[in-house]
Amino acid sequence: MINTIAKLGAYNVWANETLLRHLDGLVAGGATIPANVLRLFSHVLNAQSIWIGRLTNTPSPVKVWQEHDLAGLHYWHEQSTARVYRMAAEADETELHRLISYTNSAGESFTSQVSDIYTHLPIHGNYHRGQVAIKMREQGLTPINTDYITYCRELSAAGLETVSL
Repeated sequence: MINTIAKLGAYNVWANETLLRHLDGLVAGGATIPANVLRLFSHVLNAQSIWIGRLTNTPSPVKVWQEHDLAGLHYWHEQSTARVYRMAAEADETELHRLISYTNSAGESFTSQVSDIYTHLPIHGNYHRGQVAIKMREQGLTPINTDYITYCRELSAAGLETVSL
């Protein structure tokens, strides 16, 4: 049986790392990363940290729209992306069906199933990585392709089913 949640989590790791490497390359080539690109990608990584806090019942170290520079993006990626992937990949059926209650940044209370959260995170990241691509193009920068099927093609070309973390 294919563990779709784990595969999406591995994809999310790949997509965030691919975008970070691309941003590093742009900076190395003398480009300045637009503030709106940093803001959107900061939000992706912040959301992962916030969801880790909700899932583990610990306080979040970041705010939803807290902004980071490129070094900060690397730091928060290292702190959150692989951890979310491991949590999802290691979750058993009981954990995946567990309900958690939390309050969002607007003060609204919700209850969500853990499996839905693990599914949401890569989709949420993909949504905002798409916005990053648009903002980069608007600023004359070439965006990078972080589509899910591109990830699958790279795995296939390497003879792999998923990445190892």
